[in-house]
Amino acid sequence: MSPLVSTEWLAAHLGDVRLVDASWYLPDEKREPAKEFVARHIPGAVFFDIDGIADHSGDLPHMLPSAEAFAAALSALGLSDGDAVVVYDGSGLFSAPRVWWSLRAMGHDKVFVLDGGLPKWQREGRPLESGVATTNRGHFHARPNADLQRDYLAVLKHLENDDAQILDARSQSRFTGEEKEPRPGLKSGHMPGAINIPWRSLLTHENTLKSDDDLRRLFAEKGVDIRAPIVTTCGSGISAAIVMLALEKLGASGVSLYDGSWAEWGSRDSAPVATG
Repeated sequence: MSPLVSTEWLAAHLGDVRLVDASWYLPDEKREPAKEFVARHIPGAVFFDIDGIADHSGDLPHMLPSAEAFAAALSALGLSDGDAVVVYDGSGLFSAPRVWWSLRAMGHDKVFVLDGGLPKWQREGRPLESGVATTNRGHFHARPNADLQRDYLAVLKHLENDDAQILDARSQSRFTGEEKEPRPGLKSGHMPGAINIPWRSLLTHENTLKSDDDLRRLFAEKGVDIRAPIVTTCGSGISAAIVMLALEKLGASGVSLYDGSWAEWGSRDSAPVATG
């Protein structure tokens, strides 16, 4: 089953699913997703704070929290184990895949992404509501799926053994090292042997995911074997999930996400880095 649902499908099933607004924006956009949610959201949605529901014990941004903390946060949002969840964001398709991956990484497989997100929903004149979400407490139990996650040592081992394809979702200029990283103190460049799949190249001009044929062509041109193990990475674990979503849509298996991504890799003196 596709990890995506259309606005048409959602409009016909609004009462059958739980909706999660996963909007998150880059700092230079100067937007406040929580306030925007209160101003307007799809009826019945709750707001998932990507920076709030995170591990705050270190200095890496929005890393997955512990299973216990995640379960408590999702239960507080009113989500339960049996719920079918549809995640969307205010960009169209940017941060929602990150929350889609987060739920799956915590063992909740009945989760989908709204293709085109809130902008497409609004363009079509579909219903919206405002105000703070109110919901009864849910019963969410986290069951971490290690197959969907990779940490620094695991990625380093993959590089040493050459047993997984590393797909980097950052822009080409950041991947090559021509452009400095936006986070201070990080090295420029990429993991040796990584393949650059800029996340924007996977989307249409309306910020929906490209067709299966276009996606297959793009990955094939980059030399990616979607039947073999893949690890996705990016700047901080957000856009890497877009690459994973596209691969899952094509039926790829054996895809995991490096949560620390370049925010961690680029800060480690021992991490190998290539440029060009």
